[in-house]
Amino acid sequence: MSFEVVSQSRSFGGTQFVYRHASRETGTPMRLAAFVPPQANGSKVPVVWFLSGLTCTEENFTVKAGAQRVAAELGLILIAPDTSPRGEGVPDDAQGAYDFGLGAGFYVDATQEPWTRHYRMRSYLERELPALVAENLPADMSRQGITGHSMGGHGALTIALRNPGRFKAVSAFAPIASPMSCPWGEKALSNYIGPDQSAWREYDACALIGSGARLPDLLVDQGTADSFLDSQLKPQLLKAACARAGQPLTLRMQEGYDHSYFFIATFIEDHLRWHAKRLGP
Repeated sequence: MSFEVVSQSRSFGGTQFVYRHASRETGTPMRLAAFVPPQANGSKVPVVWFLSGLTCTEENFTVKAGAQRVAAELGLILIAPDTSPRGEGVPDDAQGAYDFGLGAGFYVDATQEPWTRHYRMRSYLERELPALVAENLPADMSRQGITGHSMGGHGALTIALRNPGRFKAVSAFAPIASPMSCPWGEKALSNYIGPDQSAWREYDACALIGSGARLPDLLVDQGTADSFLDSQLKPQLLKAACARAGQPLTLRMQEGYDHSYFFIATFIEDHLRWHAKRLGP
């Protein structure tokens, strides 16, 4: 299956694409953004995935983070998927809330009706989309990194922890450290997965680390002025889980930064260089 080009623009010697394709997993059209650096002309290059947060599409990171300049220098493909299935017949939160339903797929495979048919973002990102990227882009799939923001930080951590060896570099911006322990996560997991909290553990980074999952290393940036810091994100839980397990973690509390893309744009270069160092030449 091939990608349909929605748009393409020259950027820092590379090309910023937006693609559309029919997804087998979600049963809907899906969109993704892909920056292909100039080094990919005739050779395969490493891939860094960026998973976005609540309310976002593939556009937010692509337009706001300013990542293309550094990715072009380092020779990295950047892949930014959408955050949920969309389209006719795809259910949404009954009250139209921002933290559940459309734009809030939480990177899970739903097991509860009416969500189970379309909300299969875990399988989409762990199986279907990587195969399509390998088929359609000059991507060296032996050199992958993953990062994300907020809900997407949760997605990046849990996908990497569930797939040992796939990602040589993992980082996150203000991740939801333990969805089992915050209102956003409790709402999403109870509705998508059901009331049995033992089934939630595979979608909680702290629980996965506590059960023995490991990463080679981990970089997390968190703003101290983030309005969601204490109620939803709780980086102290991730810090404690890593300390108990001996999981390497670099947690940087960035003074005065909030939850916005100004925060991401400030530190995206650090993260991409972190990834490039571990992904190799």
